[in-house]
Amino acid sequence: MGKCARLFPAGRGEARDGAYFLFRAFSAFMPERSEMSHNIAAIDVHKKLLVVVVAAAAQPDTVLHSGRFGTSSAELHQLGAWLYQYGVVEAVMESTAQYWKPVWMELEPQLQLHLAQAQSNKAPKGRKSDLVDAKRLLRRFAAGELMLSFIPEPEQRVWRMITRGRLQLVRERVQLQNQIESLLEEGRIKLSSVISDLLGASGRRILRAMAQGETNPEALAELGEKSLQCGFPALVEALTGSMGDVHRRLLEQHLNRIELIDKQIQELSSLAATQMQKYQDAVSRLIEIPGIGAEAAQEILAEIGPEAAAFPSCQQLASWDRGLSRLPGKRRRKPFRSLRQRQSLPAPIIVPGGASGSPHQG
Repeated sequence: MGKCARLFPAGRGEARDGAYFLFRAFSAFMPERSEMSHNIAAIDVHKKLLVVVVAAAAQPDTVLHSGRFGTSSAELHQLGAWLYQYGVVEAVMESTAQYWKPVWMELEPQLQLHLAQAQSNKAPKGRKSDLVDAKRLLRRFAAGELMLSFIPEPEQRVWRMITRGRLQLVRERVQLQNQIESLLEEGRIKLSSVISDLLGASGRRILRAMAQGETNPEALAELGEKSLQCGFPALVEALTGSMGDVHRRLLEQHLNRIELIDKQIQELSSLAATQMQKYQDAVSRLIEIPGIGAEAAQEILAEIGPEAAAFPSCQQLASWDRGLSRLPGKRRRKPFRSLRQRQSLPAPIIVPGGASGSPHQG
């Protein structure tokens, strides 16, 4: 178990200390190769073809065996048997699009696998061929020159699939909201200037009525909550404009898509809670951090694991993410995108309390 395993068993006081949780991890751990005595393999991955070379770990320049395989389930099974026949216990492959995933899932039960980032295995100009690429991948792996991505256990990969899918839906929802805002601006309707949440209860009722053909500003304003801070006259003024038939039809489509996305987000949130039920204690401890809600806690758990045990130290965990450069009090450096760095975790974990804000109106 890594030193950062105390991330979740920490006491209540530590759980509220946001600074302790501001961590990311290396996506690459370069193992020592100097004393290995077993056979290793490198797999050059394509959509329909796999080129495989096998060598002794102590002599990676001398290829013992090579072969070509297809990517169907039956052919992947043959690849596993072929590697077992030649005593391969460790293999590396390049992260080529999504094509490495079925290979990984087939070989994962029998081999220690590593996924190399493609940029760290670039070929010299004019020396491109599948077999040469596989040999170069093998040599660089044995020399510890590759950037290796962190691939979690199958259970955690399922969590990531759920939380990342939900995050994509949230982004699509934001895009649709921006498109609705654009339609309103073209119609000279300034609804978002007087209510803070365009898709809140009041905003949705007004937008739905507009999509159905209502043009009277006073009738539309009556649909707003009485508690709106802007007041009735300001709301009427903001709703004074005109929308064409095409604008109304597009508005209706956007609203229907948003309702569908909201339903899908709720379903994925329920699915994530069910899948992570065994680690509810870890989720609860993360929620104790100011600004971290249930969804953000699930995303953090899905990205770094329930114990962060894959990372030897908190410093290595913290180096995984470029978002830490935005932390208050840290000196800003020239922007740099390292191969070792991943996209940021949820924004609230970068700056605790960042998720808090003024409550939406209506």
